Amino acid sequence: MTGTVPPLAIAPSRPSAGSAMANGSVVAASSAREVARAWECFAAGEDIEAGVRPEILASWYRCRDQYEVDRKLDVAPPARADVQRVDTGVIFTALGGLGALTGRQVERDDAVVTVTDGDGRVLGAWGDPTAQRRAELHNLAPWSSWSEQCTGTNGMGTSFEVSGPVTVTGPEHWCEAFHQWSCAGISIRDVVTGSPVASINISRWNASLSTSVPSWLTKSVACIEQEIYRRAVHEADKVVSEFRKKCSRVSGPFMAMDRGGKVIAANDAALRHLGLPDEPPIVAAAIEPAERWAPDITGLPDVVRWAMDQAQGSEEWTGYACLPVSPGEDATPLTMRPVVDSNHVVGMLCILGVQEGEPYVGTSQAPASPLPQRVIGMRNDRLVLLAPSEIRYAEADRNIVWLVTERGRIQAATRGLDNVERILTSYGFRRVHRRFLVNLRRVAELERGIKGELFLIMDPRSHEVVPVSRRHAPELRRMLGV
Repeated sequence: MTGTVPPLAIAPSRPSAGSAMANGSVVAASSAREVARAWECFAAGEDIEAGVRPEILASWYRCRDQYEVDRKLDVAPPARADVQRVDTGVIFTALGGLGALTGRQVERDDAVVTVTDGDGRVLGAWGDPTAQRRAELHNLAPWSSWSEQCTGTNGMGTSFEVSGPVTVTGPEHWCEAFHQWSCAGISIRDVVTGSPVASINISRWNASLSTSVPSWLTKSVACIEQEIYRRAVHEADKVVSEFRKKCSRVSGPFMAMDRGGKVIAANDAALRHLGLPDEPPIVAAAIEPAERWAPDITGLPDVVRWAMDQAQGSEEWTGYACLPVSPGEDATPLTMRPVVDSNHVVGMLCILGVQEGEPYVGTSQAPASPLPQRVIGMRNDRLVLLAPSEIRYAEADRNIVWLVTERGRIQAATRGLDNVERILTSYGFRRVHRRFLVNLRRVAELERGIKGELFLIMDPRSHEVVPVSRRHAPELRRMLGV
């Protein structure tokens, strides 16, 4: 660990416009006063679009409108004890070592280093004893929860909502009691599911952090991310091995999936049935996480999560769900069988057209809350508030989603096309491809390709084209009345 962590200097080398003023308060700097004024307006109920960094403003919107965090909160709430953890012992051990090492480096700068799990629960804290005692007054200590849902905008919680390192300084914190703190955090994510599994954060009272801290965080967690990647490849090897053992005994469509519901391997029947790419790496087995295929089957990720919970490390468990594998046709049964390694479920074998074991019932939905009247996007240093009707379509680039509008391409503040789809479905948006979500009211023309492919012309002036996958074409034609 020591040889992989670069030197850390968290204090600015010289006074800057963003550093503390003579009275030592980060709230006294001119830039911080502007943010404080924006915070007061926003906390009073106004909608603002500028004056605050877009990732911070997006967080404020979540805290105020979605999570309803009390801005007067002055102590982080206790962490819940009823949330089961995934198999992250090795990761937490390595992260704890990094936190302890970093804590020794930041003692001279009156700072605190904290490590959390993927739910924002603090697992450990290190650093200057005086700074730790001050942090404990706000419950910035083990057994407390610092997710955005619980404690508002902060380095740890907000790092779960954005990619890469995040800094939160002074009045950028949603809760007023934390306005004297500067912090920088980064989340460590599961490369299979994309969900956060941990975070590390550096906090400093009444003083700013060096601009080099975010890059230091990125470099320092690289060794932990490499361990997560190594584990993902090991799991894929195990899943593929089980798939090949059973492949000769299955005559119908058969595929192997990772914990996130992405296809690692599939037989010819499954390739034809699902329209999966009939080329490597799926046929030869996609050991690399980036090469795996996400089937465009509504509800499949939820079923995979349910199957993993129900299996609980048992190789004997079997369950099934009926899902619309082909739009416009009756639901197809999919039977799930877990692949287990060291008492942990590392993947699923899925047989299409077979109904065996425990049935999937799904979860009951709570009464729907009032629909949002805007979609939040980010462009340059501004937050963009969009009416759903302004958006022609959404395009996914891995976990980043781009909204194509009359105002140009705008990055959605929400990560993941599935999450954006949940927000926009009620406004007439439909998935037409694994990478595209379309506003059906904005479809101007339809075009057929040489081989019968279907394309949607969203803007005839620029011949803006969105492809339609074969499995979505029949349902789309029915919805458009063509």
